[in-house]
Amino acid sequence: MRIAQLAPLAESVPPKLYGGTERVIAWLVDELVELGHDVTLFASGDSKTKGKLHPVGPRALRLGRRGTDPNAACALLIEAIAERAGDFDLIHSHVDWLPLPVLSRTGVPFLTTMHGRLDLPGLSDVIGAFPKAAFISISDNQRRPLPNANWIATIQHGLPKDLLRPSYERGSYLAFLGRLTADKEPEAAMRIARAARMPLRIAAKIPRAETAYFKNKLEPNIDGQKVQLVGEVDDAKKQSFLANAAGLLFPIDWPEPFGLVMIEAMACGTPVIAYRSGSVPEVIEHGVTGFIVDGEEQAIRAVDQLERLDRRVVRARFEKRFAASRMAKEYERRYRDLLSRGLRDGFEKGAAISRLAVGTASEPLR
Repeated sequence: MRIAQLAPLAESVPPKLYGGTERVIAWLVDELVELGHDVTLFASGDSKTKGKLHPVGPRALRLGRRGTDPNAACALLIEAIAERAGDFDLIHSHVDWLPLPVLSRTGVPFLTTMHGRLDLPGLSDVIGAFPKAAFISISDNQRRPLPNANWIATIQHGLPKDLLRPSYERGSYLAFLGRLTADKEPEAAMRIARAARMPLRIAAKIPRAETAYFKNKLEPNIDGQKVQLVGEVDDAKKQSFLANAAGLLFPIDWPEPFGLVMIEAMACGTPVIAYRSGSVPEVIEHGVTGFIVDGEEQAIRAVDQLERLDRRVVRARFEKRFAASRMAKEYERRYRDLLSRGLRDGFEKGAAISRLAVGTASEPLR
C-alpha cells in the first residue's frame, strides 16, 4: 500500500528528547516499511525515517526558531497532504481534528489515531460534523468521553523489541519519567519514595507553562541525593535510567490515554507502580508487571513488594503484548479493511449511477 503518515510538528520524528506520540509514529513507519509498504512521512524536516520524508518546515517547533506560530505550521502540513492526497491509497493522521475538513474531501480513505485526552469541551461537536471519519483509540478508556465516534479499533502502542535492553538485577532507586505537571503527580512520587525510604530519580521535561509549579512545588524538595533531577533523557540515557530502577512510579491524576513510559519500563524488566486511572488497568497486569494502586498508602506498600515480581516475566510480557511489530500488523489490518470498504462503496456507487443512466436512457424522448 502507498500510505501517508501525518505527524505533529512540535517534535521531530522521532523526537530528540521528550515526545511520546512522535516516537510511536517513527516506530510505526519503520515497521510498515519492513512489511513492504510504501510509506511517506509528513513531518518536520529534521525527522529520520525508513520511509520517504516529506518535510514540512526545516525543524521541529519546540527546538526550532522561537515564536513560530504552530497554527501556521499546521496549515502548511494540511496543504501539503491536500496537494499530494492522490499519490496515496490511504492517509493516516496523528494530528487530531484539524485535518478532518480537508481529508474528508480528498476522496482518499483515511483514519485518525487519537493520542490525547478526549474529555474536552467541543470535541463532541466535531464528532457530529464528521460521523463517517474513522478513528483509532490507543486504549478503551480513552474512548469513554466520545462514545458516538466512529471507533474502528483500539490499537495499543508498541516499541521495537531491541530498543531497550532488560536488566534482571534489582534496582537501587525509584524512577519517575514524564512531564513535570500537576496531573502527572511528581509531588506524590516524592512523598511515596520518601515514605518507602527509597531514593527517587526524576527524568522529566519542564514545560514552559509549568515553570512556576516547578519552582514553587517541586524544586524545594529536590536535594540532589534522596531526590535527584536528571532532566530530559534521550533513548540511550533512558535505557540505563529505567533498567537500573527498582520500579517506575506512575501516580497519575488524569485520564491517561496510554502511558508509553509504562511499556518502556517493562521493556527494561522494570515493574511499574501506577494509580488506577485512565489506561493503567489495560496496560499493567497487577502482580505480574507491576501493581495498580489506589492512592499513596497502597503505593508505599507496593514498593516493599517489588522484589516479589520476576523481572524476566515483566520483560516477557512486554515482548508478547507491546512489540512494535504487533502494533504495525494491527494497523495494517485496519488499513486493508478501510480500503476494502472504500472499494465496496465505490462499486455500489458506480452501480447506482449505472442504473440511473440506464433508466434515463430507456425513457422516451419528450
